[in-house]
Amino acid sequence: MPEPTDPAPVQGRSPRAPRRPGTVRIGSIVGIDVLITSSWLIVALLISFAFAPRIEQVEPGLGIWKYVAGFVFAVVLYLSVLLHEASHAVVAQRLGYGVNSITLHFLGGMTEIEGTSRKPRHEFWIAVVGPLTSVAVGVAAVGLWFLVPAGLVRVAIEGLAGANLVIGVLNLVPGLPLDGGRVLKALVWGATGNQHRATIVAGWGGRLTALALLAWPIVQERVTGVEPTILDLVLVFILGLFLWTGATAAMAHARIRERLPALVARPLARRTLTVPADLPLAEAVRRAQDAQAGSIVTVSRDGAPLGIVSEAAVTAMPVERRPWVAVSTVTRSLEDGLTLPATVAGEELVQAISSHPADEYLLVETDGRIYGVLATADVDRAFRANARR
Repeated sequence: MPEPTDPAPVQGRSPRAPRRPGTVRIGSIVGIDVLITSSWLIVALLISFAFAPRIEQVEPGLGIWKYVAGFVFAVVLYLSVLLHEASHAVVAQRLGYGVNSITLHFLGGMTEIEGTSRKPRHEFWIAVVGPLTSVAVGVAAVGLWFLVPAGLVRVAIEGLAGANLVIGVLNLVPGLPLDGGRVLKALVWGATGNQHRATIVAGWGGRLTALALLAWPIVQERVTGVEPTILDLVLVFILGLFLWTGATAAMAHARIRERLPALVARPLARRTLTVPADLPLAEAVRRAQDAQAGSIVTVSRDGAPLGIVSEAAVTAMPVERRPWVAVSTVTRSLEDGLTLPATVAGEELVQAISSHPADEYLLVETDGRIYGVLATADVDRAFRANARR
């Protein structure tokens, strides 16, 4: 399933994002890192042991090799999951969204797409293509099953067909965080024009699905005549918890996003004093105090900004040393991402801060003039104030 990140979407491929803790890179697809978690190996081993009796039934006498064959089947199954996730990634890229990574884990897979969808149809196509891919793989495997002679390969194709059809259908259930929840979100968003309301509706769909799943063991024996095992109960609990927490997180995120438009950089900017980089720090601080400036920016001879004086570094510098050190010693150079337009606001502001974490950012006008310095601490305070309203 696709997993949007907080920053707003950007065109094309983004710079490589930091790897998630506990993951290992195994390759890439269309320039997108493919990662696996340690939990994947555990589930692959469980699939190997679960599939072994079926292999023994078809090819008796394999001994330990039946577990090896089961592990190979687990790998093939996860390759089809990778195909599911890759379809999300490719469609997202075609629609102009950056994709950070594809991760395979114990519950399947996850595609990390930058930002949330700009349009309902984008949300729809990015979400629906995954389940459709799984169904297509399942149908193709069913067709192949009739062409392959009886044996281990046929058993593997049989399992691949069943698993992909189940994955495809279940992922179309209309509740977040499943792909079907994003499809429902896209439909409600298109009908109402309100993305946040659509997320809440799809979130409740996910919660109701979780409750229905948790209630299944109670009625399973009456419906199917099969008593639930301990493994059934554990799997139902894990999946139900996953759905409930995912849906709740999506709803909380939607409520946060409703407050983002009120987050505007310009009124939060601190008045800025510009000084040459070789000016003594004590003199720079004195001038800033006289000008009632809350920040200092070093500039070149022609007035081009060079860096932002770190408030934390100035505070840490002993007062008696300040006359003897240049202001450049406590200055962070203006790396990529530390200069923002003064008009930045809402999700664009959150994206900028998330993509290039820093304590301060330089705000400039469209003509390149320095407007002021934006401190991350001020943004945090403004967001908390909006959240309390």
